[in-house]
Amino acid sequence: MLAAFRSAIIIPELRKRILFTLLVLALYRLGTFIPTPGVDISKIREFLGTQAGSALGLVNLFSGGNFEQFSIFALGIMPYITAAIIMQLLVTVIPALEKLQKEGEEGRRIITQYTRIAGIALGAVQGLFLATAFLGSNNGAFLLPGWEPGFFFYFVVVVTQVAGIALLLWMAERITEYGIGNGTSMVIFAGIVAAWLPQLGRTFGLVRTGEVNLIALLIFLAFIVLAFAAMAAVQQAERRIPVQYARKQVGRKMFGGQATYIPIKLNAAGVIPIIFAAALLQLPLFITGVFPDSPVAQGVANFFTPTRFPGLLIEVLLIIGFTYVYTAVQFDPRRISENLREYGGFIPGIRPGDPTVKFLEHIVSRLTLWGAIFLGIVAALPTIMQNVTGVTTLAFHFSGISLLIVVGVALDTLRQIEAQLQMRNYEGFLSKGRLRGRTR
Repeated sequence: MLAAFRSAIIIPELRKRILFTLLVLALYRLGTFIPTPGVDISKIREFLGTQAGSALGLVNLFSGGNFEQFSIFALGIMPYITAAIIMQLLVTVIPALEKLQKEGEEGRRIITQYTRIAGIALGAVQGLFLATAFLGSNNGAFLLPGWEPGFFFYFVVVVTQVAGIALLLWMAERITEYGIGNGTSMVIFAGIVAAWLPQLGRTFGLVRTGEVNLIALLIFLAFIVLAFAAMAAVQQAERRIPVQYARKQVGRKMFGGQATYIPIKLNAAGVIPIIFAAALLQLPLFITGVFPDSPVAQGVANFFTPTRFPGLLIEVLLIIGFTYVYTAVQFDPRRISENLREYGGFIPGIRPGDPTVKFLEHIVSRLTLWGAIFLGIVAALPTIMQNVTGVTTLAFHFSGISLLIVVGVALDTLRQIEAQLQMRNYEGFLSKGRLRGRTR
């Protein structure tokens, strides 16, 4: 591992990519200190202090604390993520989008442009809703002196948030193009991790005052370490389906005949079901915002809160459902079967055509079940540990959602760097054997 880090630093091109990524993420974090005009940050921070486990707290978690500051990045990059997930689902049901996707790089570029526009439009709608239903409620209790709820204030908030989302998308695309890749994921990753150290500091401060038991805190942190290890193992687990290609004779030469495999991951959907479930769980925020004084609206919002049992159960069920849906979108057994037959490949012991399709569907459905159960357990365990240990200050920031996103993005980033290292004959972070050689 240390040798891989050293190799990543001494390669000039890779070093530039890493430094560029860190620079862009630092600029993103600086945006946390640029507030939206007219908003009283102290009152919002005080209000969110009582809403840590609610839908508002969930928005603050995914925005990396920007919602608490109500900065120019208050909505984070979640509107774009939601639009991207919806677009991926629409590609499978709208023939025109499916045709675009099959056109190669140009088609994917057009779909990406559609997704970008949809994400900014969704951010504008959410910004308008926050301005009118949240900031404009209670006679402008969250506004600075001299500012009043009205058209001008709403216009300023919407324009600021739309500009913030557009800037975040630009930063994420620059990381993808000139950095180490996974730009949107890296933005979410940076926001979540940035909130961990201050929260840990506050928790250890409570230990000194006796408000938090030290043994219970150590047990909770040990659980977090074990959860990281288990998540990393499951994220890399895969079922390899052997594939054999028939030998063909062309003239005097024989072609084909090699053996390979189809890798099917245990958790093929990655962190997408977690993110999508989190996006849906933000809906109670809008209900609460429209009816801030309604006991019914407050009851609905509390019911869907992930820190309570009903909300936790709904979150787990949403994650399991989205795991099946997203896996079905990403993995098409019929298309794989057709590709194998076209190139003369077959699965040993399985006839080409429909038998291959049914075999792959059976394997994927079994793996998806265990992957979905794993994601559901990951989402539920931190809340359960909070109730067992009594450590309530860390449970939300170190929730299953945030842990799985951090692990998934970290592993994807390591794979990106490892690919760059192996291109130059260096041993990677995740390599099982040593690669020998020198740089080209």
